[in-house]
Amino acid sequence: MSDIIYTYHDTVYFNITNRCNCNCIFCIRKETDSVGDAGTLWHDHNPSFEEIKTAVDAFDFSGHAEAVFCGYGEPTCAYDNLIQTARYMKEKYPQIHLRINTNGLGERFNEAPIVEEMASCIDSVSISLNAPDAQRYQEVTCPSYENAFSIMLDFARKAKEHFSSVQFSVVDIITEDEIKACKELADSMGIPLRVRVCS
Repeated sequence: MSDIIYTYHDTVYFNITNRCNCNCIFCIRKETDSVGDAGTLWHDHNPSFEEIKTAVDAFDFSGHAEAVFCGYGEPTCAYDNLIQTARYMKEKYPQIHLRINTNGLGERFNEAPIVEEMASCIDSVSISLNAPDAQRYQEVTCPSYENAFSIMLDFARKAKEHFSSVQFSVVDIITEDEIKACKELADSMGIPLRVRVCS
């Protein structure tokens, strides 16, 4: 059975779906079947909420201050389960900080506004910026939508209004000049940028 909950560098992660609306050139799932202490992160079916709830009930969260929605798929592609799981976690473990790592395309995928509801039960959001402009974004993330870059930036603007903590991230496979341009874009939006080392 695939892992719904796993740990990596002492942080807890929720792997609630393998579905994704991007095909990023750097995606780790192209290289390996798992990370951290997971056996495999490839599901034979996308978990139901009851299966996720069972995994939560069986997991020992003691000693963990944060749990992150980030696995071998985009969490907002399983939006109903994402929200139900976040609410269940807040009921059962209100002291645990919840974060979502997202590509920021969830409103397009779900064809509905989701930011405000997410912010009601998830504490912080990290949005994959990954490129300084639309053309490079298409090349790096290979999204399902032609105007994905502007969709992602709109999501970030909304997130800044509703979440108390928002950040962008880029992976260091792009050039130093591109990272600098990403930093300038992030600064212009008042959102901090984290550079992730691609290992």
